[in-house]
Amino acid sequence: MADDQHEEVSKKVSAEEEIRRGITVMRRVVQGRSRGIILDVCWNNQGQLIEPNGHTLTSFIGALVRNEIPITCDDWRNKELNESKEKIWSEIKRCFNIEEERRGFCMKLAGKLLRGFRTFLSSKFLKDADGNFVDAELPKKYESLISAEEWEAFKSKRQDPVFQRISATNRERASSLAYPYRKGRVGYGRLEQSMLQKEESSETSLPAHVLWKEARVGKSGVPQEEVLHVYQKCEELSQSLSPDDTKGILSRALDVPEYSGRVRGKGFGVTPTSLSIKKGKALSNRELHARLEAMQAELDALRREREASASTVYRDASDKNSINCTFQPNIPEGISHCQLYLSSPYYRMVGKGKVHNVSGVLLHTRELPAGCLKVSVDIAVEPNAALPYPSDDSDATTVHEAVGSFVAWPTNLICVGYETPTKSKSKDNAIPRHTESTVSRKELQENEVSNASAQQKKEVSNASARVKSSGAKKTVARKKPITKYRSCLRTFLEMTDIPTGGVRTVHMEVGIFGFDHDQMIGNEDFMQVFSHEEIAVTVVNTYIRFLYDKLMRPNDLDESFGFLAPATVNLGLILSRPDTVTEYVLRILMDNKDAEKLFFIPFNTGGHWLLLAINPIREIVYYLDSLGNDWTTYPDMKVLIDTVLQAFRAQRDIQTSRRGANSITWIKVACPQQRNQIDCGYFMLRFMRDTLALGRLMIPTDYFEEFKCAFYTKDQVDEIKEEWCQFMIELNVFS
Repeated sequence: MADDQHEEVSKKVSAEEEIRRGITVMRRVVQGRSRGIILDVCWNNQGQLIEPNGHTLTSFIGALVRNEIPITCDDWRNKELNESKEKIWSEIKRCFNIEEERRGFCMKLAGKLLRGFRTFLSSKFLKDADGNFVDAELPKKYESLISAEEWEAFKSKRQDPVFQRISATNRERASSLAYPYRKGRVGYGRLEQSMLQKEESSETSLPAHVLWKEARVGKSGVPQEEVLHVYQKCEELSQSLSPDDTKGILSRALDVPEYSGRVRGKGFGVTPTSLSIKKGKALSNRELHARLEAMQAELDALRREREASASTVYRDASDKNSINCTFQPNIPEGISHCQLYLSSPYYRMVGKGKVHNVSGVLLHTRELPAGCLKVSVDIAVEPNAALPYPSDDSDATTVHEAVGSFVAWPTNLICVGYETPTKSKSKDNAIPRHTESTVSRKELQENEVSNASAQQKKEVSNASARVKSSGAKKTVARKKPITKYRSCLRTFLEMTDIPTGGVRTVHMEVGIFGFDHDQMIGNEDFMQVFSHEEIAVTVVNTYIRFLYDKLMRPNDLDESFGFLAPATVNLGLILSRPDTVTEYVLRILMDNKDAEKLFFIPFNTGGHWLLLAINPIREIVYYLDSLGNDWTTYPDMKVLIDTVLQAFRAQRDIQTSRRGANSITWIKVACPQQRNQIDCGYFMLRFMRDTLALGRLMIPTDYFEEFKCAFYTKDQVDEIKEEWCQFMIELNVFS
């Protein structure tokens, strides 16, 4: 009905009539009102005018403001204009079906149109081709709107030195735009509407960077290379931010200063308030100073702890006070199964074995170092990890070399059974050696599950035990708070501009994803970790950088493992640009075609993280999903991976039978399962971490025996956060 009414009232004029016509007064709208036709007005979900009748209302407001407001008015907020504004609003309501709540928008639009009219008059009649002032007479076309006195006052204002200085500054700024808007009077709201209609999309809005790019495409239909470069940055960032977070993506990609209240890529009428973007309250100088002192105190404590850990030395055997002549209070008497940990450069399990807490025990005829117990190493979880006390008798310096022998190990880094080192365990829960033969594997697994929920109630200390110089016989282990590095990092960040929109970069060298780039990171990414929210691609990428720096390169695992970029391989891109994904994955595989390698793909399905681990030489795909789904849930993902592996096989000239042409093996791994809707990303990161810790190219169907559990506990998830925060501090991302 509204379209028919508009068609009846607003007939299009030919180009020839447009040239000859006079001042726009929108008589068609007024005449339609006389016939009882009130035009409907439509708005998008962000409060912007759209069609039908959006353009008509804009033109009508422009005609009203030119008639009612003098061009000498420079302050739209002047209370003397209230009567004229009321008349404008009254006329709008008489001709258009519009709600009272839209008044604010219409008045802002009227002020904008008045400024545009003044700029038009100045540029058209008071400047020559070189921009110099011209003392022109009042144009006859506008004699009905502008009096002679108004025109003279208007000209006088334009000749004022202060005004000319401001005008020159604005003109220079407008002439040097790096990414000029190219859609004329269309506006972002109607541009978005036309794009959605063209794509026949059921969505109600588009991402800000998509609109921004389209608004800078001229008549040629081809965007500039600079615009595409910014757009590609936004595409990467859009994988790491919430779809509703329109503030930040363009600002990050453009890397330019912002002013308060700006929303890029949405156009007139959209404000942070309409998008529910909350601004944080700035801290006072006193609060900043207090936080700085707290931050410095925490850093000093960390430094002292690290120095104490590094200064622990093997004590002389002649020191009688160093003999382990009494049982350690946190480890059961006798011989018990245990896990062996190291705290430097970060806290992690490196092996399994048995601890001998026996009075007067010796290590290879020598007395034990202070604060240590004798352990036998049975399994090397991290084979290349250095022993805390290398064995002089067997020349063993790594955990792998110590398998089958005895070494000294700090008591605070020994975990009896499945308990953490700082968790005191009673004798009832221990598994002494003399009862080992009567305990079945099933009972051991049940014991693991029963202790999993209490496994890490308190954060384990990564400091070495401190022994009193007076000959104390007890190991002193300081407990660190569970949010130690998170708290420290958060304090650092609050001293920067990051909480107010600033960004930093983490360099991702070519060896990680196959291409060199800088990963931008901002406040939203840090808050995901601090507040235990769903993590996005930025956190995933930077944790992968941590794995690459701390696990892969030091242990030469980069020859056996690799990563594929989650921003390039995800379900959204597989559905929209499968050729791009295929080309990237195949290129990485072909670059590593001469050696067997396991590639990790942190895969995002749009709202969930899972892990694909691909061995292209053996054509095996390990599927690890903490929700328990299998690959049939995402058929497009499976088709693309199968296609890539078949192409990889063909390019290597591997001959196979027709029956074996589709023999790619998919294995669903019974990995730990999440118990909420948030932890999928953290679980996925631990899957990669566990695999790299063991250094194995094959993942068992029932997961690794060393890390098998029904679910990761809260503290195990927090361990990922602490590692990430500690790594961010080491990278000094807040500087």
